[in-house]
Amino acid sequence: MDLNGYQDLASRTDQRPGDDEQALAFPLLGLASEVGSLVNQYKKRVRDGDAHEMFSNRAATELGDILWYVANVAGKLGFRLEDIAVENLRRINERWSADDAHPPARLLDDDFPPHEQLPRLVDVEFAELMQPDGSLRVVLTSGGQTLGNPLSDMSWVADDYRYHDAFHLSYAAMLGWSPIARAFFCRQRESNPRYREVEDSGRAKVIEEAVAALVFDYAQEEHYLRNVDAIDFSLLETVQSITSRFEVRARTTREWERAILRSFEVWEQLRTAHGGTVRLNLRDRAITVVDP
Repeated sequence: MDLNGYQDLASRTDQRPGDDEQALAFPLLGLASEVGSLVNQYKKRVRDGDAHEMFSNRAATELGDILWYVANVAGKLGFRLEDIAVENLRRINERWSADDAHPPARLLDDDFPPHEQLPRLVDVEFAELMQPDGSLRVVLTSGGQTLGNPLSDMSWVADDYRYHDAFHLSYAAMLGWSPIARAFFCRQRESNPRYREVEDSGRAKVIEEAVAALVFDYAQEEHYLRNVDAIDFSLLETVQSITSRFEVRARTTREWERAILRSFEVWEQLRTAHGGTVRLNLRDRAITVVDP
């Protein structure tokens, strides 16, 4: 039996048909109740162990009831169960793809002249400098040229955010996207005025800074992602949502997760060593600290 066929047959036993709020409340409350019943069966299994011999049968029954309510809610919201399943598998495959070891063959700016591409292999030095007022600033240089502006923590509480350009460089290295890194290296795509305006200018930079700030705030609550190998899917979806108008929409949540996790590893090494040199290798989708 296919999912849509099941949904059609299940709808025949609906005791509260219709599309009003009361009709929708019925399967929603039933769904919550059946999930609770399944959890209760598991509680008995934990408590009684092998003595709870009926667990498998009762769990199957509860799962069946859950499926009925899911099909009912979907129908009343105008969805086909099979479409929901297909979209769910797409999202799950994107989130937990097994092809991490095989980066995309092309970068987002491969079709542009070399002088407008993000540098494929480049070193960037982070230097921490003490200011006359006792505050600290981080200065970035590459090939003897200063990149961007000296950065402080810009916070009442010292939190080493002055090293956050490690995030932008990680996005450039691992996603092939960073309007801010593109500005650092003066690689705006002048040959295409529309790309220059949309992808390489102010709004895109603001969005990237928002991503960095959002992720940093999340990481502060998670010990700066030390020994963390997964990020809340809701955060990844938010990042994808706010960047969806830009070319980086081609990157998956899994790619974003890997870039974010790696960016904090680099940030941690730099702030611990009070500076250092990072190497971006865009062809390998890699960023490493080569000289802490």
